[in-house]
This record gives sequence, C-alpha cells and structure tokens, in this order.
Amino acid sequence: MTGNEIRKKFLEYFGNKDHLICPSASLVPDDPSVLFSIAGMVQFKKNFLGEERLSKPRAVSSQKCLRTNDLENVGKTARHHTFFEMLGNFSFGDYFKEEAIQWGWEFITKEMGISSKDLWVSIYKEDDDALKIWKKHLPESRIVRLGEDSNFWTMGPTGPCGPCSEIIIDLGDKRGCNGPDCRVGCNCDRYLELWNLVFTQFNRDENGKLHPLPQKNIDTGMGLERLASVIQNTPTNFETDLIKPIIDNIKGLANLEDQTDLKQSISFKIIADHIRAITFLISDGVHPGNEGRGYVLRRLIRRAVRHGRLLGIDKKFLYITSGEVVHLMKDAYPELHSRRDYIAQLIVSEEDRFRETLRQGMNLLEDIIRDLKKNGKKLMLGSEVFKLYDTFGFPLDLTQEILAEENLSLDEKEFCALLEEQKKQARKFWKGSGDEELNPLWAKLNTLFSETEFTGYEKEKSESEIVGIVKNNELADNAEQGEEAEFILNLSPFYGESGGQVGDKGIFFSEGKRVEISDTKKIGKGIFLHKGKVVKGNISRHDQISAVIDIKNRLNIARNHSSTHLLQSSLRKILGNHVEQSGSLVGPDSFRFDYSHFSHLSPDETERIEDLVNEKIRENLHVQTKETSLKEAVKMGATALFGEKYTDRVRVVKIEDFSLELCGGTHVKRTGDIGAFKIISDQGISSGIRRIEAVTGYSVIKLLREKEAMLQELAEKFKSNQGELLPRADKFIHEYKNMEKELARQKENVMKDKMRDLVNDYEDIGGIKIVVKKVEEMDMDVLRKSVDNIKMKLNSGIIVLGSIMDGKPLICVGVTKDLTKKYQADRILKDLTRYIDGGGGGRVDFAVGGGKKVEGLDNALKEAREIIRKL
Repeated sequence: MTGNEIRKKFLEYFGNKDHLICPSASLVPDDPSVLFSIAGMVQFKKNFLGEERLSKPRAVSSQKCLRTNDLENVGKTARHHTFFEMLGNFSFGDYFKEEAIQWGWEFITKEMGISSKDLWVSIYKEDDDALKIWKKHLPESRIVRLGEDSNFWTMGPTGPCGPCSEIIIDLGDKRGCNGPDCRVGCNCDRYLELWNLVFTQFNRDENGKLHPLPQKNIDTGMGLERLASVIQNTPTNFETDLIKPIIDNIKGLANLEDQTDLKQSISFKIIADHIRAITFLISDGVHPGNEGRGYVLRRLIRRAVRHGRLLGIDKKFLYITSGEVVHLMKDAYPELHSRRDYIAQLIVSEEDRFRETLRQGMNLLEDIIRDLKKNGKKLMLGSEVFKLYDTFGFPLDLTQEILAEENLSLDEKEFCALLEEQKKQARKFWKGSGDEELNPLWAKLNTLFSETEFTGYEKEKSESEIVGIVKNNELADNAEQGEEAEFILNLSPFYGESGGQVGDKGIFFSEGKRVEISDTKKIGKGIFLHKGKVVKGNISRHDQISAVIDIKNRLNIARNHSSTHLLQSSLRKILGNHVEQSGSLVGPDSFRFDYSHFSHLSPDETERIEDLVNEKIRENLHVQTKETSLKEAVKMGATALFGEKYTDRVRVVKIEDFSLELCGGTHVKRTGDIGAFKIISDQGISSGIRRIEAVTGYSVIKLLREKEAMLQELAEKFKSNQGELLPRADKFIHEYKNMEKELARQKENVMKDKMRDLVNDYEDIGGIKIVVKKVEEMDMDVLRKSVDNIKMKLNSGIIVLGSIMDGKPLICVGVTKDLTKKYQADRILKDLTRYIDGGGGGRVDFAVGGGKKVEGLDNALKEAREIIRKL
C-alpha cells in the first residue's frame, strides 16, 4: 500500500463515520503566536475552545506539520523529521473514548491489516475507563499503564487537559536494544508508537485540581510516514515511497547511486527531509529571512546546500529536487503543481545567495579548524563564530554541526553576547512606536500618564490640556520661549508615528503662546509625544491650548498611505498571492513598501502595477473605515501584518471590493483624492524581500518636471533637442567604445613588453620559478591578464603581482595547475592581504585582493617569497 493510498484510506474511513473531511491547513497557522502548524489539532483550536463551529461536530484531516525541535537528529535516526503529515480524527463535544478507541483499533487492524498479535496499548495510569474499553479488543497483559509525563496531555500549567492512550506496534527483537528492561516505553526502536489518542476531559485550575469539562473532546494524531514504514516494512521512514524517490533523485545528482557510506547516507536523508519542508514552506508563502519563519526556512536551505556540498554536488540542485517533491505530493496537494515554478525560482535565488558565501565561509572555517588542531585547541572563539554568522550567513547550528564532525566546539556565550550587542545597535536606528528598553524615561511616562485620546480620525483641531512636558529627557513643569521640548496632551488630533506612518506636524497655540510641532511619536500604551519648539510665550503644565495639525502635510501622508493599500492588492493580483507586506514607511513626500517576492519587477510588471493602481485612483473608489473586533476582522478576510500586535478592537480599512486591511493609519476619503501614482524604484533588500519606493499626488508632477528638466539639460549637452537625444547618445557611446578598445589595445602592447621582462626575471626557490613584482598603475583587469600571460610563458611557477590604482593597493596571485596541490593561490593571497589591511578570494590557481593600506604593499611583496618558501 502506497503512502497516498494510506492517506486516502484514512480520510475515507472516517468520512464514512460522518466526519467532515477537512483539507490540510497551511503550515503558517492563523494564530500569529505560533510559528508553524505542529499538529493536526492546530487548525481546530477554535473549535475545541467552542469559539467556532464546523458544519459537523467531528472532523478528519491529513495535516502538513513542521517541527524543528529535533533538527540535529534528522537523518541520524529512523523517524525524526522536520516536515511530516499527521493523520487525525477529532470530536468537538460529540463522541468520546468508546468510539475513538473502537475506530482506532478497527482502522489499524482491518483497514491497514496489521496483526493484533503485534500490537500493544499504553494508557494513563488512572484511566480505568480506557482500560475497560481496550479490554474488549486485546488482552490486559498487553495494556500498559504509564505516568503523567508520557500519557497525560496538557495545554499548559492550567486549562484543558486529559489522559491519552497510544497504539504501539512491536517490531521484534531485531529492532530492539536487547536490554533486560526492554518493554513498552523503552527508547529503542522495538516498540513503536503509532497513534496517540487524546481524551480532553478536564480543566486544571490554578491549584492543580482537575474539574470535568462540560464538552469532552477527542484529538488524535498518527504520523503518515511512520505508518507507511510499518505497512511497507521498511527499516526507516526514509525508505518509504513518500521519501525514497527524493533520495534516489539526490543520489543521481551526486552520481552516488551505489553509496553505502554512513556519512553520505545521513546527508541524503537530511537533504530529502529538508527539501520537503522547504518546498511546502515556500508554497505556503514563507520566504527566507533573518527572523521567525523566514529564518527557519533559510536554515533548512543552507543546511541542505551544505550537505549537498559534502556529497560533491557543486552546482545548484535543490530546485531540481523540489520538483521531485512536487511530483510525489501533487495529487494530495495540487497547489504545489501550480506554484512549482515560483518555488523553484525562490530556491535558486537563495542557493545563489548562499553558495558563494558558503565557499568563502568554509574556506575561513577550514582555516580556523586547521589552526585549532595545529595548536591543540578544542574551542572556537565566539568572535570567529559571529564573523561567520554576520559576514557569511552561517547559522550558529551549522557551525556547531561542522565543528562537531571534527570533535571541536565553540564559545556560544561570547557569540550570543556579540549577537545581542548587534541587536541593540540595530534597535537604536529602528523607527517605530517606541521601545521602552532603549529609553527608561518612556517606561516612566507609561506609568505616570494615561493613554492619549486620539481625535485625528475625525478632527484637524482639538482643544487640549498639556498634561506633561519633557525637556532634555527629563520631566519638567514648563518650557520657555526658544526651548525645544516634548509635550503630552490629554487628547490630540496629531497622529503618533506607528504602523509605518510618520507622525504629524502642526502647531499649539493659545493667547500669547505658540509652539511649532515638528514630529509626533506614539510610545508605550498609547502616549503621544509631540516634539516642538516654543516660538512665543512660555508653556506650562495644565495650560489649555488649541492643537492644530498641518492639514496639507496630513493629506499628503494620507495619499501615500491609501496608495500602499492599492499597491499591495495590485501586487497580489499581478505577481501572485505569495506577495505579503513585510514593512513600510509612509511619509508626506513619498513612501516605501517592503514585500515578499523572489525577483525584481520587469518593466512590463512595473507598468501593469502602475496602471492598475492609477485605474483604481481614477475610479474614485470609496475608502471606508470601521472599528470592529479582531475576530470579526479576520472573518471578513482583512489582511493583517504578521508579527504586528493587535488589540481586541481593530480598525479595518476597506477600499470597496479591491482592498481590505487592518490598519490604524490615516487615509483619504476616496481614491480620486490620491491624484496619481508612480513607482520610483524597486530593489531587493534581503532574500525574497523587495522594496518599492513610490510617490503620489503633487510629488508625481514634481518628479515629471525634474525628469523633463534633466532631459532638457542632457539635450543641451549633446547639442540636440529631446527628440534627437537617443540617436545622438548612441553615436557618442559607439565612438567612446571604439576609443576604449584602442586604449585597451595600446595598454595590452605596453603590458606585453613589461611581461617579457618579468618572465625573464623569475627567481628559483626550491626548484620553483617565482615571479614577485610591483608594477606601475595597473587596474585589476590588466593585473589578471598579466598573471595569466606569465603563467602561460613560465609553464610552471608562482606569480605575485602588486600595483596601486586610484590610491588603493591591489594584489594578484597565480599558481600553475601542476603546483596547486602544495601551493594554493587563495591561501597565499590571504597571508599577503594582511599587510595591506584588506582581503580577497579566489581559487587554488588564481586569487585577487585589495586593501586600504598603500604603504603595506611593499612589505607584502617582500614577504611573499618567505610565505611561499614556508608552504
């Protein structure tokens, strides 16, 4: 029976028992507090809590799951995985133990054909009800009572909980540890847990007392891969038809179809496991990144690439292997097939990004490992680990894994300290709603003052009281004319910077008093700090003032903010539903919008996006705002930003049937108020994340005028009019290229004359021809050609050339192929660039580098002979 057939039988069996057959939920759950779906019950959480109801009180599913808590064991054991499928049947206050046990036993023994003689059952030690039911199906001698640690499920210290029962198969002596105490509960592979049945029947209070639940639930889970391994009689899950074809694919790519080496076997299994997770994660909208889900995906890709390298796969390959995953799983998950090209493109992008840094990083790590062993040391410095992480993108666990293979370890404490310091530095430049950790005063303000009442959705002006003044980061009673300060009001029409939107500007005034407000920040629980300068009179606490926003500035911000909503919907319609907002900064003059996508926008895509946004602007759509509960907003289908913390009450911004988002910002009343929209740039800011910068309204006219002026200036420089500018420019470029070719030809002739002298001026060191010279003002391209020419003339030898170009020292190293086993160009270069405060890289036969320290070049060339001699 194939894995697909097992899955189908399970769903059909419970479907015939009047269960609602539910498709797998995404690996990315609706609950923003959870990274991934880790069990079948995750998508039914609200049903278990009674918050939502399905059309039936019982359900069945095969759920995609992802867990990373045992990542280091993947490939080394028979059954550890990151990605797996969990078969489960569920009851929400409907049937309970009797039916759950009976159907579980019937499915395993009759539908799957597993002999009852091989089966055992574990129950919670105090669950006499379960014992009574199980005795109807197998002898009491094969029913084992176990304790709370293994057979009692809890959601946490308090809340819903209950006993559980596991169906276990005895795989025989050959799979066991043969220990005297080997029995159900042993950690060896003999007694394999197949299916866990959870009976949620209690609520645990704060005193630890159990109270019966009014609604008793059933939650079961069985790994598809594990069941397939038993049915197909394979030694591990990796030999099942769900995974083995992927391993065969990798073996073919590595030309290792007949491998038997244990390390290679582990690498095959790790790649096969990880590519399943990678393929499904990308299909479900996750992109490689440095935090959260994106970081998990990036770790998996980089671990897989590294194990591919260990197998000798030096080309991009994961995208090919992901195609095998799509082929195997497309019947159960048809969305994989429709997203196949996108999945492959994103994997290729991340592989390209990492392969070069992996090569450079591995060179550095191998040097460190070599030095540690040479000096008899076992511990890699945390600073070196951090450099690998920060410069080459090596996750900590990847470095740990490589070191463990060499019986070495690392200083994790120092690494974590350096990482935390980096995060602190980064937070100093973070623009957001305030971080009390970085400003102790803000934490104090949070306790002293109430939340500022925001009136700016409806009003441009409010009559307010100044309840707090901050000068020089300290609380004050007043601010005098000419002083700058931050003011706290009881209520304010000023929008405080948050959610990516900048704060408002404006004025405070009363008789004889005036403050010009340049910025507004929202901190803590919702206190607004209005930053301004007193330009008339003195301002004191409890003064009554009129607070008026700069309405022109506010409208410009609103135009840009509403445009981000139109832009996100347009991106999703034109590029695909994988597009998700990952950040924004909305100001009065322009805005930027960060979004998930794997490649830069083509001119055609840019034009289509601009056209769609401008079409919606011309349609003058109504922009509606509504305050509602978070639950109701999600039901409406409102788009939320993952990672954003939402309160129970949220604001929904709806642009007719085109856009629906959770948003607390300020917006135009109708899209026609935006005027016009124009994309200025689109650039990648991290793997899978891009940034669009755009302008709206009057800024579009300003941009067009600037471009018109630039075109006119260019036309004048080319002594042309704008209509003839392109052909005149083409003619100039053609003439310029001809001049460059002639100059390059002359340089090459000069270089050849110099090279003849250099070839004849070689030294003999230990029977090796060595050329070490400083040459006059050669750029890197000429240096490369020079080294290649000398290598060709020498037939066998080592060449080191140095030059100074544009005030910077350059070094080029070449080694003929016959000498590379002992002499590596990249290693020689690494030692030389220390003298010029620089770096570089290359291959064993050719390497180039540069630096900052001009005066060090002569020393580097002087020491080159000694460095070569020591090798």
